[in-house]
Formats: sequence, structure tokens, C-alpha cells
Amino acid sequence: MTAASPPSSNSRAMIALMAACLSSLMFGLEISSVPAILPTLEKVLHADFSALQWIMNAYTIAVTTVLMAAGTFADRYGRKRVFVIGIAAFGLTSLVAGLAQDVSLLIAARFLQGMSGGVMLICQVAVLSHQFRDAKARSLAFGWWGIIFGIGLGFGPIIGTAIVAAAGWQWVFLIHAVLAVVTVALAVAGVEESRDPAAGRLDIAGIATLSLSVFCLAFFITQGPALGFDSPTALAMAGLSAASLIAFVIAEKLNPRPMFDVSVFRIRAFSGAVIGSAAMNISFWPFMIYLPIWYQAGLGYGSLAAGLSLLAYTLPTLAVPPLAERLSLRYRPGLVIPGGLFTIGLGFLLMKFGSAADHASWLTMLPGALLAGIGLGFTNTPVSNTTTGAVSSDRAGMASGIDMSARMISLAINIAVMGFILFNGVFSHLKSALQSSLPTDDLRLLAERIAAGNISALPEIPAATVHDALVHGFGAVMLYGAIGVWLMAAASFVTFGHWKAPACAKDCDTQPA
Repeated sequence: MTAASPPSSNSRAMIALMAACLSSLMFGLEISSVPAILPTLEKVLHADFSALQWIMNAYTIAVTTVLMAAGTFADRYGRKRVFVIGIAAFGLTSLVAGLAQDVSLLIAARFLQGMSGGVMLICQVAVLSHQFRDAKARSLAFGWWGIIFGIGLGFGPIIGTAIVAAAGWQWVFLIHAVLAVVTVALAVAGVEESRDPAAGRLDIAGIATLSLSVFCLAFFITQGPALGFDSPTALAMAGLSAASLIAFVIAEKLNPRPMFDVSVFRIRAFSGAVIGSAAMNISFWPFMIYLPIWYQAGLGYGSLAAGLSLLAYTLPTLAVPPLAERLSLRYRPGLVIPGGLFTIGLGFLLMKFGSAADHASWLTMLPGALLAGIGLGFTNTPVSNTTTGAVSSDRAGMASGIDMSARMISLAINIAVMGFILFNGVFSHLKSALQSSLPTDDLRLLAERIAAGNISALPEIPAATVHDALVHGFGAVMLYGAIGVWLMAAASFVTFGHWKAPACAKDCDTQPA
């Protein structure tokens, strides 16, 4: 690796930070802007509720399939090289998604986009961890990274809505082809090349078995209601998921250098932060997929008003990360991360009460939405900083891979789980309210349409019944999010234990479990 000359090292680091932040902006936008255009895709591409879930889940599952592979590739062949390849591929696959004319091609393009996005994401964290070695500089870099990531996630719904209104849904994807060109130029100019000299061969068996297990589980949850959970196909997918998970564990034990280095889980800081990674994605992020449906179908808002209402949920994630990083340095992540998770859960509980109010509106949802966003802001960047700071710098790719894998696996599964809970909540209420006036199959189709937010041109069903069904379904989802994240917050707090060092202390990797 050729070292940068001292006079230009700071400016080069800033250019690298810009490249990491712009790529995180693109990645975040592709998560949060797409839910805002799902109603449009339902009409234009004739996508049903299951297809809409897969438009989102294809991206997150694909991210998961490449995270650890990308981390290994980056450690072995160079983080800068792999980062640039990932950015270029993201731009190309975004172009394909924008040109798609049917839902099947769009789902396939989203899968390819997710694979390249996963490569980008894993390298962002590894690049920042390598290029910013000082504790305060790293904290500042991750703080800005978190803010820009939050901008992509926070403003995504409004940006998606505005793009659809101004230029058509295709440009929600096509815009990234342009941004990718700029990001590649910044990465080439600013990112220092780095690698792990001890990096081993690619763990093909581990990658294949873990990816297959997650995909089959998401398929089982998503398609189970339509196929029947006791159907041969559904049971086969569940069995294959379990078998693949077992095969993954065996493969990792037999591999002399597995992609999941289980020894790092003996570090309390690392394990506690990874639990935090998963916790955010059983609650806050998957619910962002469904919250626009509540604002539009449940509260009757238009797409623009729904996007503006979502800002209460997402904007706090922009303001809080710098404060969270300072608190992590002054106190310890073992308090900040679980505290943030608990705050998310409290926000979800308040949103549940707000959705069930007699005259529910964005005002009744506001306290809970703000609190959930604040909690996320206290958790997101400290988690990333802690996982990479808890290991030596030459293992940053592996550490960030485990962190992001925990996020994406839990996100993919919980998009499906929340969809399942929402559908069944709507279905059970309709079944009770209509007292079997419709055949079960027709009732299921009706519940799918309502859960997807398509409440226009329904059969002769009272509007109050439809609204109550949505309240029942979304209330169950919010309760699930609150309880789930609280359980994970407790697990994270216990796992951190009495670890006192700051998030990026150089000797973190010597702390025993």
C-alpha cells in the first residue's frame, strides 16, 4: 500500500469520508424511498401483497448473501478495490431496476442491486475503521456517516414521493446510476487501499448455507399464508431452512478460518453491539416498510402528507448520532446502546396507543414516532463503531460483516414477520366482524388488499370495519416491535456486562467475555 503524503492525508481522509457517506446515502435511499412507491408499483406493475414484500425483501436478503463474502474479499484483495467495484455495480443494477417493465424483472433487479449494495455497505465501515484510527476522529467520522445514512433513510419517503410525482417511479432507481459515477470518483481519489495480510480463502460453504437458510425462512413466512403453513411446499422450505442453518454451523466449525470468527463473540463489547444490530431491525427498520401504509390507508392521508408524517419517525435519527457518539466515549456503549433500544420500544408502545385513539392522526402518532427515532439515533452509529473498534484493525472487514449480517438477516426476516402479523391481524378482525359472510379464500384476498393499503373499490364492506381491521393489524405489529426490542435490549445490557472501555479503544480485543 502506498502511503499518502502527510500534507494531503487529512484532505484525502475527508474525500474518503465523502465517498463512504454518499454510498451510505444511496444504500439508505433504496431502503426507505421504495416503500413510498409501493402503492404506485401495485397499480403500474399489478403487484400483489406478496410481490410488494418481495420487492423489499429481495434487496435485504441479497444484501445478507454477500456481506460476509464481501468482507472476506475486501480483507484479502483490498477494501478500496472491492468498494469501487460495489459502487459501480450498484449504479448498473439500479439502471436495470429503473428500466424494468414487470414485477418479476424488478424483483430480480432488486436482488442484484442488494448484492452490490451489500458490498458497498460492508466496505463503508471497513474503510472508515481503517482510515480514521484515532478514537475521536473515528467517532466524528462515524457520526457523520450515521447522519448521512439517516438522511437517506429519513428523507427517503418524501424523496420517493417527489420523484414519482415529478419524473415517474423509474427515477427512484435511475438516480443512483448518476450518483454512483460521482461516488466512484471520490472513492478512487480518497480511499487508501488496505487489506488483511492473514485473510484466508472465501468461505463458500458458510456463505451458501447461511444465505439459503435466511431465504427459505423468509419464503416460509411470506408465502405461508397463501400456501398453507402445513402444505408440502411450506414445510419443505421450513425444513430446508433448518437443515441449512445446521449445515452452516457445521461448516463454520470445520473451516480453519470461517467467515464468522466465533472467537470475537467472547468479547463482551462486540457481542453486546451485535445484539443491538439485530434489535434495531426487529423493530424500527422493518416497520418503516409498513408505516406509510398506515398513514395512507389507516389515516387517509395522501402520499405527500404520509411522507411528511414519516419525518417524525426518521428525522431524529439525523440529529442524535453525534450526541450518541459523545456519550459512548464519555460513558460506555453498554449503557448507551441498550438505553437506545429501550427508547425504541417505548416509542412503539406509544404509537400503538396513538393508532388506537378515537380520532387517530399524525398528532396522536407523533410522540411515539419521535421517541422511536430518538432511540434509533442513540443506537445506530455506536453499534457500528463498537463492533469494529472491539477488534484489531486488520479484522475490520470481518467485524463489520458480522455487524451488517446481523442487521440484514434480522431485517429480512422481520419484514416478513411484520407482514405476517399485519395480514393475520387484519384477517382475524375481518373474520370476526363479517361473521363468515365471505368464503375464506375471498376473505384472505380481501385481507391482503387491505394490508397492502389497497382499500379502494372494495366490496360492500363498511369503511369503519376496514379501518378497525387496520387498527387491529397495525396494533399487533407495534406491540411485537415493542416487546421484541425490549427483550433484545435486556440481552444486550447483560452481554455488555461491566465492560468500561470506550467504543474504539485499541485494547478492546483483549477484554474477555
